[in-house]
Amino acid sequence: MAEAAGFPVTERPRGRWLRRAAALVAGAPLLAGLTLVPAAQEAHAAPSGSRTVDVDIDSLSPSAAGKGDDAVTVTGSITNEGSSTITDGHIGLRRGPVLNNRSSIDDVARRTGYSAGLDGQEVGGKTEKVGKLAPGVSQPFSLRVPVKKLHLSKDGVYQLGVSFSGRSKGAPYAQVLGIERTFLPWQEGEASKKTQLSYMWPLISKTHLTAETEGDEQQTPIFRDDKLAAEIAPGGRLQQLVALGKDLPVTFVVDPDLLATVDAMTGRYKVEGPNGTTKPGRNQEVAKQWLSDLEQAVQAHEVVALPFGDPDIASLAHKGRVVPSALSHLGPATDLASRTVGTVLPGVKARTDFAWPVEGAVDSSVVDVATSAGAHNVIARSDSMRQSGLSYTPTSARPIGGGNTAVVADAGLSSAFTGDLTKAGNADLAVQNFLAQSLMINLQDPSRQRSIVVAPQRMPTASQAQAMAKAVRALDDSGWAEAQDLSDAAKAKPDPNAIRQVPGTASYPASLRKHELPAAAFRQAQETRTALDDFKVILAEPWRVETPFGNAIMRMMSTEWRGDAKGAEAFRKSVRSYLDGLTTKVHLIQKSDATLSGRSATIPVTVQNNLVRGVKGMTLRLTSSQPNRLNMSKQQTIDVEGGHSQSFKFDTTAHANGPVQVTAQLYTADGKRYGRAMTFEVNVTEITATVMLVIAGGVLLLVLAGVRIYLQRKRAAAREDDGGADGGTGTDDGGAGSDGGDDSPDRDGTGQDGTGRDGGPADGGDGQPGDPEPDTGSESTGASGSGEKVDR
Repeated sequence: MAEAAGFPVTERPRGRWLRRAAALVAGAPLLAGLTLVPAAQEAHAAPSGSRTVDVDIDSLSPSAAGKGDDAVTVTGSITNEGSSTITDGHIGLRRGPVLNNRSSIDDVARRTGYSAGLDGQEVGGKTEKVGKLAPGVSQPFSLRVPVKKLHLSKDGVYQLGVSFSGRSKGAPYAQVLGIERTFLPWQEGEASKKTQLSYMWPLISKTHLTAETEGDEQQTPIFRDDKLAAEIAPGGRLQQLVALGKDLPVTFVVDPDLLATVDAMTGRYKVEGPNGTTKPGRNQEVAKQWLSDLEQAVQAHEVVALPFGDPDIASLAHKGRVVPSALSHLGPATDLASRTVGTVLPGVKARTDFAWPVEGAVDSSVVDVATSAGAHNVIARSDSMRQSGLSYTPTSARPIGGGNTAVVADAGLSSAFTGDLTKAGNADLAVQNFLAQSLMINLQDPSRQRSIVVAPQRMPTASQAQAMAKAVRALDDSGWAEAQDLSDAAKAKPDPNAIRQVPGTASYPASLRKHELPAAAFRQAQETRTALDDFKVILAEPWRVETPFGNAIMRMMSTEWRGDAKGAEAFRKSVRSYLDGLTTKVHLIQKSDATLSGRSATIPVTVQNNLVRGVKGMTLRLTSSQPNRLNMSKQQTIDVEGGHSQSFKFDTTAHANGPVQVTAQLYTADGKRYGRAMTFEVNVTEITATVMLVIAGGVLLLVLAGVRIYLQRKRAAAREDDGGADGGTGTDDGGAGSDGGDDSPDRDGTGQDGTGRDGGPADGGDGQPGDPEPDTGSESTGASGSGEKVDR
């Protein structure tokens, strides 16, 4: 039933090169076991039998035949890969049987060597003689056979074979020495119900832009390399996709990051060189021409924009979900996609409601993540959502609940143009295979019209793009298919018999899972996002870092990193390293230790801004390790112009002697620490207020004592002067009222009987009580009384 539904049981090789590769892999164990055969002898073994001559079919015209075609032309070349000359050679065309289903097409593509029962007879009278063909010699051929000679009896896919027959040393009788097969789709008239086919035409590239920009006004971007120029130059991969897609009925599927990157190339840009150097980019005109061509090409086409950077949805679902906020990047990436397309391609409105997991491999977690950012249409593939029980290929659209749709692309058609298609023979076989599969889909149930989607590889080569274009043109001219936009395919009426169950996570292919981005990648992206948010809040012009770094963070999660784990890690590290370098350009200048010799002083702290632009809104705080000894004034707001340094002064108050550790720290406007703290020591040598009071009190007592002594001496001197004037009475030695007498309570100098100490009147003369005491001098020569103090 799998082959009836159109799903290959095994991987379908494309062309002779794939058949040879498969044969080599299959024969590896056998070769390893032939230990008795010398390696050199085995290497020189020449092909024999029906593989002696290599037959290449370069073209089949027409690619799809119908009622109006009268002949079929086959061109190509033959090469003698044997060791002996071939004689009596000729080339003939063989018509094999009409094929019954899609699996039979795969069987023919895998078959090697001649089979008389399967390859049919030569078409009579239409051979080309060769004569002799020496070893290693190639020779072109061209066969033209009337359609009526092929006896195409009914609509369908016919096997055609070009065979070479002749004689060789190892085969002295005439036999088939080489054959190559292809397919001829034949439909005599228009189908009653044509298959509606949507072909996704991808414009996606790898990551080329860094987060780094020059510090000039234009913010000159810096590229990782200049490889993108070769892709968009004439003959390049992306140039071919645009030129070919312009005239094809396809839906352009674009990574907006590619548009932004090419747009950056239209102006001044630089490219990284060795050892951190850069060189000017010189492909501005190439970029301008490509964007101009693209703008013209998409005017008449539907455009679907993937989230910016083409994030790896499966990696996010399987590894990123364990990282907090990792999934939050999808929404902004989708919003940015719409803005980018509208900016770079004015007038073009892209759809952003489609998600495209790698190779269309989905499981329940992938679908959940894909639809979380508004992508209600998920591009899956039929080898992921496998169908059973149907004899035909169903319509692609499958409702999966929640208003979401799985648009299931056909695996066979989607993988038709993989591999090396630089050789004309490989490319032509891929085209014929594609056309044969598409006709077979229509013939499975001609009465049932179906909508089919083709989702090729994300980044086709130029030769693959050329083969794809040839197939789409031939299909558009066929009588069994018609073009349809991808959005119409998503809205097509679902087949009620088609599977709608999204597979579980265990069914996700191991071959794809091993190339997913690790959880560490999403952690690094989130840490870089946090560091960016902390950095941009201090900037006067935050948009100058938000745009390049925000885009770079989205590029960290790109699908294009699959298969390049080392490159992905190097890119993530380079982005974070550059951001950290910018962050450290705003810092505190280390301050030497200081000595504080006053009760209060001012401490200056310098902020250095080596960025090109200014910073604002920051605060600077000084913190003392011992506030009881030394405390600081309040925090200050910091505004510093680009390329400048500025000192900010803090008032301090000392309370005690000794060393104190002071820490200076910058903070963002939302209170987060910014940069490293700066510490220095302040040595307080000024005395405290308590000590000042004690010392001041002692000095005051000394002054008061001195004043008292001075006053005592002055009064004593005055008494002595008065005593000398009165004839010696009232001397300091014995006169009444002497301040230099004893310390008895008799403070007026009189005796108990009212007389003086020497028996005279109390006032020392005739004075009345209450009269002033004589001012006696201190230098009296009178004798001192017994026990009296003498002030010398």
